Amino acid sequence: QVQLVESGGGLVQAGGSLRLSCTASGRTFGNYVMGWFRQAPGKEREFAAAISEFGRRTSYSDSVKGRFTISRDNAKNTVYLQMNSLKPEDTAVYYCAAVRTSRVPTIANEYNYWGQGTQVTVSS
Repeated sequence: QVQLVESGGGLVQAGGSLRLSCTASGRTFGNYVMGWFRQAPGKEREFAAAISEFGRRTSYSDSVKGRFTISRDNAKNTVYLQMNSLKPEDTAVYYCAAVRTSRVPTIANEYNYWGQGTQVTVSS
């Protein structure tokens, strides 16, 4: 069982930056691929970024590529999402997710564990 807790959300102006964190319980964090997803009001949950167990592989959606960076610190059981050049359309609840797999999935239903989410609001 893995429990995930996100933090770092908030209100920021367009063009600004935020760093989200997701801390996991347990001693096997390094066994899990970690992903960040987001869900805007009235829209489906969508993939943002994912990172392999030791950080060697990453994947990004086209909408965040070049602006967001996913990273992880296995010693701290934490995955990060650095978000730069934020746009109003980045406004959403951001969720981190975990799965044990050899791939780096981009589909939400492939992840087994989810956090409660953190709100990110980008004003224009």
